[in-house]
Amino acid sequence: MKKTYVIILAAGSSTRFGGEIPKQFSKLAGKLVIEHTIDIFENHPLIDEIIIVVNPQFRFYVEEIVTKNNFRKVKKILNGGKTRQESSKIGVFSIDDDDDDAYVLIHDAVRPFVSDKTISEVIRMLYEYESVDVAIDATDTVIMRDETGTVVRDIPDRSKLMLGQTPQGFRLSVIKEAYKRFEENPLKVTDDCGLVVGYGLGRVGIVKGERFNIKITYPEDLYLADKIFQVKRYLLTQDVSHFDSLSEKVVCVFGGTSGIGKSIVEMARSYGAHAYGFSRRTGVDVKNAESVRKALEEVHNKHGQIHYVVNTAAIMNLGTIEAREYDSIKEEIEVNYLGSIVVAKESYRFLRETRGMLLLFASSSYTRGRELYSIYSSTKAAIVNLAQALANEWSATGIKVNVINPERTDTELRRKNFGYEDSSMLLSPEHVARISLSVLLSDLNGQVVDVRRHDYTEGFDLNI
Repeated sequence: MKKTYVIILAAGSSTRFGGEIPKQFSKLAGKLVIEHTIDIFENHPLIDEIIIVVNPQFRFYVEEIVTKNNFRKVKKILNGGKTRQESSKIGVFSIDDDDDDAYVLIHDAVRPFVSDKTISEVIRMLYEYESVDVAIDATDTVIMRDETGTVVRDIPDRSKLMLGQTPQGFRLSVIKEAYKRFEENPLKVTDDCGLVVGYGLGRVGIVKGERFNIKITYPEDLYLADKIFQVKRYLLTQDVSHFDSLSEKVVCVFGGTSGIGKSIVEMARSYGAHAYGFSRRTGVDVKNAESVRKALEEVHNKHGQIHYVVNTAAIMNLGTIEAREYDSIKEEIEVNYLGSIVVAKESYRFLRETRGMLLLFASSSYTRGRELYSIYSSTKAAIVNLAQALANEWSATGIKVNVINPERTDTELRRKNFGYEDSSMLLSPEHVARISLSVLLSDLNGQVVDVRRHDYTEGFDLNI
């Protein structure tokens, strides 16, 4: 079996991304972008060794990442050059000549969504082709401009155009020969397959890429990447068979005697979890730290551990800001926002023991305040910020923090505030509970998971 190396290019300075830290070291779903990328190749059965080419200024980041994650396949961390070609060449020539019969994949560190399927297909096609490129169809019209950059010179036939991605695959002898020629006669190309084509070193096969395999280039790409991360994760978790892993897990749900919270408790129990629902009806007030602490300690004393803590407790009051009384405003803030802080703070020591997850709840109004519900909307926005901050604060402990953001749901709270509504136009609490349990069983961190009615029939519509 031929040996397969992957060279991960992480030497870019991210001038287009902005900021002091290159984009590959930005946080995405609780990990650095480059961590997600390395993890994919580390766990792929056909990859033998990983070589990381990095900007020397940020070498210590990569060293820490490799140590922390115990990445066993990472065999070399190399200082990169000033250009992509220089960095690729450094990686290619670090592979021993004795392995000229090997395969080499070259991948951008800032493409953290490449699939196992794509990687496997690139390797498979290297049996037939000297090199392999990954590409997707061009859906937009591509124009060629003139030397001034201000006038259209040509509009190529879009049906013949594709957009390149990575990884690109090579027989080691071919890509080494390409870079030997590059040293003698440089070509102006933007990727490694361009050298193979330019020097006529064999055929370049095409693997059909995936639209999720985006390259994070600009700051706004991180927002899209967050959403893609959710979509990819939940396309894998729609099958509830994995809920069997809830067996013997300990789940504490505040706001757990009605609505979504009650459904989470009941569904978790149906899969063998020890699930407990707390609310004012059971004598537990999320505004009161001692009350929350006592509830958690009782569960911990009984089972010796707590794996998941969920807070769905909330109240909603209608009224313009000038018409409402301060006592009512204070009560809503204390239940909705302070309550989440109390639950988080009191849960910390228990979740640290199990490297568990805290799950909080937002509302579709968190992104834009709703008139007559300004307090409710603003507390839900605050919860999202709280969760994202805690996800970073607690990441070293292994605790994960996420937020469920359900569309309008058929709950007691909603009926009290809006009266009768057509239930077919609302989410069911059971459906939100199912998504919530999927999140608890995931490795998501710092994410806001949107739950929409389209989830019923069209898969997870996460509002990209």
